[in-house]
Order: sequence, then C-alpha cells, then structure tokens
Amino acid sequence: AIAAILSSQECGRLPHWLTGLSLNPPLSLSRHRAPPQPGPGPGHVPPPHLETRRRRGCRGSGGSSSCCFNRCCTSSPALQASSWSPISRERRGDRGEQPQSWVLPSQKRPLFQDLADPDEPRMLFFILGLLVHCVFFASIFDIYFTSPLVHGMTPQYTSLPPPARRLVLFVADGLRADTIYELDENGNSRAPFLRRIITHEGSWGVSHTRVPTESRPGHVALIAGFYEDVSAVAKGWKENPVEFDSLFNESKYTWSWGSPDILPMFAKGASGDHVFTHTYDSENEDFGAQDASKLDTWVFDRVKEFFHAARNNQSLFSQVNEDKIVFFLHLLGIDTNGHAHRPSSREYEDNIKIVDEGIKEIVSLFNHFYGNDGKTAFIFTADHGMTDWGSHGAGHPSETLTPLVTWGAGIRYPQKVSAQQFDDAFLKEWKLENWARQDVNQADIAPLMASLIGIPFPLNSVGILPVNYLNNTDFFKAESMFTNAVQILEQFKVKMNQKKEVTLPFLFTPFKLLSESKPLNILRKARSYIKQKKYDDAVSLCKELIHLALKGLSYYHTYDRFFLGISVVLGFVGWTSYVSVLIIKFHSNLSRHFSKEMKKPSHLLSCIFIAIGISVVFFLLIQSCPWTYYIYCLLPVLIWYAVLTEVQVIQDFVTSLLTCPLSHFVGYLLLFTLGIEVLVLSFFYRYMLIAGLTAFVGWPFFTELWTRAKSTSLSWIFFAVLLAVFPLMPVMGRKPDIFIVMGAGLLVLLLSLFVIASPVKRKDSFVSGELLLHLLQMLIIVLSMCVVYSTHNSLLKKQGLPLLNQIISWTILASSFIMPLLSRPVLLQRLFSILLSSMATYLLLSTGYEALFPLVLSCLMFVWIHMEHETLQQSGFSCKQKVNSIQFAYGTDITQFRQLCLDDIRRAFFLVFFLMTAFFGTGNIASINSFDLASVYRFVTVFSPFVMGALMMWKILIPFVLVMCAFEAVQLTTQLSSKR
Repeated sequence: AIAAILSSQECGRLPHWLTGLSLNPPLSLSRHRAPPQPGPGPGHVPPPHLETRRRRGCRGSGGSSSCCFNRCCTSSPALQASSWSPISRERRGDRGEQPQSWVLPSQKRPLFQDLADPDEPRMLFFILGLLVHCVFFASIFDIYFTSPLVHGMTPQYTSLPPPARRLVLFVADGLRADTIYELDENGNSRAPFLRRIITHEGSWGVSHTRVPTESRPGHVALIAGFYEDVSAVAKGWKENPVEFDSLFNESKYTWSWGSPDILPMFAKGASGDHVFTHTYDSENEDFGAQDASKLDTWVFDRVKEFFHAARNNQSLFSQVNEDKIVFFLHLLGIDTNGHAHRPSSREYEDNIKIVDEGIKEIVSLFNHFYGNDGKTAFIFTADHGMTDWGSHGAGHPSETLTPLVTWGAGIRYPQKVSAQQFDDAFLKEWKLENWARQDVNQADIAPLMASLIGIPFPLNSVGILPVNYLNNTDFFKAESMFTNAVQILEQFKVKMNQKKEVTLPFLFTPFKLLSESKPLNILRKARSYIKQKKYDDAVSLCKELIHLALKGLSYYHTYDRFFLGISVVLGFVGWTSYVSVLIIKFHSNLSRHFSKEMKKPSHLLSCIFIAIGISVVFFLLIQSCPWTYYIYCLLPVLIWYAVLTEVQVIQDFVTSLLTCPLSHFVGYLLLFTLGIEVLVLSFFYRYMLIAGLTAFVGWPFFTELWTRAKSTSLSWIFFAVLLAVFPLMPVMGRKPDIFIVMGAGLLVLLLSLFVIASPVKRKDSFVSGELLLHLLQMLIIVLSMCVVYSTHNSLLKKQGLPLLNQIISWTILASSFIMPLLSRPVLLQRLFSILLSSMATYLLLSTGYEALFPLVLSCLMFVWIHMEHETLQQSGFSCKQKVNSIQFAYGTDITQFRQLCLDDIRRAFFLVFFLMTAFFGTGNIASINSFDLASVYRFVTVFSPFVMGALMMWKILIPFVLVMCAFEAVQLTTQLSSKR
C-alpha cells in the first residue's frame, strides 16, 4: 500500500549492512544534483511528454488527482528509462528546494549497474525473506505444538489385589456412539449382544475424544492415557513408535491383532519383548474392496486360532494363564466401510452386526478357555467416530462421541435410574434413559484398565479414574483414586522442577493454586480420610488435587508461550516495517530529499543494539534455552536495527503524510482497513467471501470501465456473481454427484471449442502445432471424464479400482505438468493450456460441485486480465500490445515497465482475496474432514495416508496455481515487472 501511494520510483543504495541486496536494479539513467538554475531559458521548450503531463495532470485510474504524492506513472520511454516522475515545484510546495537536473551517468558504474548477473541481488533478497518466513513458520510449532511429555516419574500402582487377572480390549475403529446405541427402523438393536450387556451385565457410557479425531491420537489416549500434541498426527499412521509409557508396556504380556498401522507403534515403543502383534497385509485396507468387514473377521479368526494353538503349546499356555495380561483386538472394518460407503450405509451397519457377533464369540471363547473363572474384564470402545459423509479429524459430535461398554471382573452391574444427569436428547433416542450412563474422557479409560488388572498407571497418563465403573469396595476405590492423584502429581512436580531449573529465580512465577506445600497437605488429608473410612471424602479430595495438578501441567507447558509469542510478533512486525521502508526508499520520491550518499548509522545506535543482542544471548544462555529460542529472540534485534538505520526515510514519510489532505488520508485508511477486515473474517466465516466478491462487482461503476469496456465489465460482473455462489455451498456433508463432475468436463470442452474456433476462423493466433496441442488436451479431458465414470461404476459394484483406470489417472496427473510447457509463450494461449491441464487432473479429484470451481475461477481470471489492461489504457498509458499478443518472456527489458501507482494496491488486494477464495471456496482447512477421501479413489483406494494426503494437497493447490498464473499475466499486461 505504501509503495502504491508513493509511486515515484527511486533506485538508491541499500543499507551498508545489506550491501548487495536490492528490490530492483537501477535503470539506464541516474541523477546528479546540479548547481541551482535560475529557471528555463527564453528558448527552452519542455519535452512533449512533460507538457502533456502538465496539461493532463497526475491522474489515477479513477480520474482523481493524488494528494502530496506522485501516484501516476509515465508512459514515455524516456521517463521509464530514467526511473523518475517529475514533480513540479508547485506540487512539491515552495520549500526552497532547488530543482534537480537529470543527466546521463558518468563512466563510474552505479550500484549493481552492468552486473554479470543482474538477478543476483533480487535472488539474495528473496532468499533472505524466505529464511525469515521459515523462522516464523517454525515458531508456530515451538509455541503451540510442543509435546507436554515429561520423564523421570516413579511408577504408581495400588497394592491391593486387583479384581481381574486379564483384560480384553475391543476397539472398533471409526464407530459412532449413536449408530451402535440407537435402534434401527424396525426397533431392533444393531448390536444385540452389546445391548444385552448394557441392560444385564455391565456399565456403559460415552467416551469423549479430543481433536484431532484420528487413529493414532485416539489409540494413544486409550492405551497410554495421554493426549499427544496436535502435531503428532503428522507422524502418520505407520510404524512410528510411541515415545512414552503405555498400558501394554506395564503389562506382563500383551497380544494384539489388527491393523499394521496401529499395532506396531505400541510394540516398538514398549520396553522388552512382551508385546506381540499379529497383523494382516496393508493391501487389505482397500476402500474399493468388495467387503471391508473381512478385516474384522480376520481378527476374530486369528484369535480363535491363537487359543486353539495355546492348548497344544505348553509355553504359550502358561503365558496366557499369567495375571496382568492384555488382549487387544483392533477392528478396522467399520472405519473402512464408513470411508467407502458412509456411516448411514447398509455396509457400515452390517459391519456393526458382524463385530457384535464376533465379540459374542470371543467372550464365549474366553469363558470356555478359562473355565468361567470370572477373572476376565472386557472393554469395548472406539478411537473416534465419523461424520455423516464418511470422514473424521475435526471436533463434530459425530466424531468425538464414541461408545464405551464394560463388563466382566471388577465392573459394576447395570444401575436403573429414574432421572439422568445428562440434558442431551440422546438417551431417549437410544431408548436407554432407564439405565445409568457414565460418561468419561477418552484418556480416563487407561487408568480404568490399569486398575482392573493391578498394573501401574501409565507414567504420562492424565486420565482420571472413573470409579463409578468399578465394582469393588469403597476402600479399593479410595486407594485407587489416591494412587491416580499421586501419579499425576508426580508429573506436575517434574514439570515444575524442569521449568524452575532453567529460569532465573527472580523471574520464575510458580503456579499459585499449587504451592510447594499444598499438594503434600492435600495428600496427607486424603490419607487421613482413608484411615477414618471417609472414602467418599477421600475420593473427592483426590479428584480436586488431580484437577489442580492438570491445570498446573498446562500452566508450565505454556510457560514460555507469551515470551516466544512477543518475540515472534516483534520480528514479524519488524520485517514488515523493514520491507515497507525499502519500498518507500526505492520506489517513492521521498528519497529525493536525501543526499546521494546516505548517512551511515550512528555508533550509538550500533552499540545499543549490540548490547541488546549480548543481553539476549546471556539471558537465554543462563536459562539453557533451546537453540531455536536464540533465533526467535535475536531475529527481531537484527531486523529492528535495520529499520532504525533508515530513520531518515521514516521521518520523511511521516512528514509527507502530514501534507496529504485529511479527507484523502481517512478515505484510503478506511478502505484499507475494511479490506483487511474482510480478509481476516473470511478465515472464520466463508460467507465474507461473498461480501468481497459483491464489492468487486461495483468496481467497473466507479471507473470509466463501464462506459469504455461494457462487454468486459458485464463479463466481470457475471463471473464474480457466479463465483460468489460457491461459498454458499455446503463445505461438509455433501454427497458425491458424478453428473456434476461430468457436466463440468462438458463445460470445459465447450469453452475450449469456443476459444479455439474464434482465432482459427480469423487465422491470426493459432499455429497448427498449438491447435493440435489444445485438441490433445481436450482429448485428455474426455479421457478423465471416462475414468471418472468408469471408476464410479466399478466402486458401486464393489469391484475395486480398475488397474487401467489407475494407470490412466496417474499418467494424466504427470502430463498436467508437461503439457503447458509445450504451448507457445503467448500469454492467453499459455494460460488456456494451463487451465486445460489443471482441469483434467481436477476432474479426477472431484466428487461433486467443486469440479466447477476452477472453471468459474479461471473465467474470472481471464476477464480480470482484460479489465486491468483496459484500466491501464484509461490511466493514460500507451499499451502498444494487445492482450492476445503479449508473451511470457524471460528476457524482457525492465526499462519497458512502468512505476507503481494506486491501482497496484487494488491489484495486490485482488490477488490476496482471490487466493483466499481459491482456498476457502470449496473447503475449509480449519475442518480437516471437509476434504472427502473419495476424491482420491481414481488414483488409489488402498489406505496410504501420505499418497492420499499429497493428492488432496495438489487438489487444494490447483486453484492457487490458476490465480498466480493470472496475476503474472496481470503484471505483464499492466507493464509492471513482477520481479519488483
């Protein structure tokens, strides 16, 4: 914005500390201050272009004159070469300034003039900016996504005899609570065995998960009682071992059956070799397979074979008869069917019945194998739920509410109630309002399982033991809760001591709710209650201590967040300020008031910042801070030093602002603020994109575009309104519609025929090779449509992804990167080739209305290019080339480009807004489950998180590519080098 308001360009010298970096190289003329002249002589005739500018005045695209800044750009080649815009003495104000004369440069080479590689300064500055922004990006993970893990605690367990010798854990991956609890349309339960458990044998409730609702975080919370930081989801679903204690690690033996994506992470993370895994091949996780429930039947069959083998294997028989052992059955079929067919599908519901029947058989098997000894505890739950459209990852109730059914040794029997403590309507829908419901957090299940079989609570567990699930004495419940409190308090103490050791005593601020003596006093009081047999009071007191300890853990985990946040904000604001200062210095007329040789920064300023830097290093060093802290804290020091060395530029800028008419300044400020607010609000409310696009509709009416280019203006209005429809469409929950995808392909073909037919008819633009290329790209689009249709039918018939379709899809994807490079570098033809190649891939990645989005966006981009070309002509610039003849040329002489003007603010805003529209137009990254997994089924159906993620990322980036290519075209059509 500053660069556009201060539009006169000046090529001066960079600060001495950044010698060699420049936003753009100086041009072919340079200026020298000449001795004062009394004025033009009698025979002096001003150059024609200067006289023309005096008559026309300095006008922008809207036709209004500027305030104190020269915001207009000259079309004269001489002026363009000289890199300056004349400002009359009258417009400057009579401040006693002497006029400047502009002469050809002397033999002395100016800065960066005639360098062997003129792009080197720009490249160095680009690298510097990239590194700075990489630091800002990395800071996000150090501030918000750090692991709260602590080490060095002592294992805690209850010395009382446990009620169970063994535990069986069933985890139905992707199972929603409502789907299994509610009755079907005939009034029957989808899981009759588990329904009977709820009403006759055990306890039940809802397990509340946390975001991200993915498999790894869910299983970690269940088995380790610990919520990994959000960034842990990036570790994927493969064999990355957990880096902390778990229920499996504390057990004597653990046998597990299920997915190769889940089981190995706990086996490899365990100490010793007492965790055994049995997994099927990853190729079996095929979303296009005929029957995904076979993944669950495989697990049940392998468990049966295992116990059959144990009868004939003495060593194995003795192991399975030990106490403190765990059997883990991971059931992935429900999740796979949910992704492939949606949770409301018959396949999903039938899979629940298969799981219910399989659990019934396994329970019977255990009872028979162990002679009905009553020492087996059973836990049935899920790692996460699933949305109606078959995805998960965010925080919708359908994803965070999972079932929890417990029965067997140590589990409380069903309790009838007359009134429930929950206000939701689920109980009536489920017909379970007469049975006590006990809700828990997902991490609470880990201490429950540990308490049942008498093993130490996982060291990093933050779960609170749900004593209402236990069928034991009050003494056992109080002792177990006391142990739970000590275990969590141990983490708090370790975390506090770690932070205290690396913080200066006078700067350390302890957690006020838990002073050093308060935890010990509470524990003593709780122990006293237990001795006095006041078990309920002891349990309540321990729960209170646990809640305080958890708050303290969160406090120390985020202890440095404010400090790091301030450092990063200072660095970000400083970098923005520095770039703004450079733009003012080299792209405005303000630096004309300075001498040719800029003053070097004062020694006092240098000494001050050196002292600040040394103090920062010393402060971080004595606190043993990570090396990244040095970068975050020293970067603002360096950047702000660079800013303050240009204090003359800042002072002159402020002085110039004061000369600007107040009405103009306030108007620009309000417009700028409103635009920024729309961009910010669009992050949270997609419909704000509609407000922005509606405002764009009025652009031609506030300029002369409506009268001079009415057809182009009407096209602009039409496509802007059409694009505004997409933010109104549902982000999530949309059903696949193959006919819309096919319709989008037909529209692309019709547009292609129209684009090709017109120039071919005139015989003025297309050569035969170009025509053949576009026809080939149209053929590829037809091929994409065929693949979409064929794959859709194949998946409906549960025949999987045809190999030929898969090969064609990957070939089309690869060709989309090559085909545009074969087209001529003529602006519109190259853009059209990019559109065709992108659409061929986008159709393969589409499932519904989003297939139309890139087409409408591209049409608006093409109109935008023509609109900007018209705007430049109306501003008084000579545009010798038509849009159809402009080329993407790398060797274009920079002296042919104009300077900045106020219209460039609008163009920059349009770019950012269109990028936002490209990003949020059909989805929302804030909700990870808005991206349908079915989008990648034409490329891969076997579960492969990294390949699938890369394909989805490319789908998101395609609209970005279209917008950026269009903006580069706008830069060329408006005679402004993008290298600036």
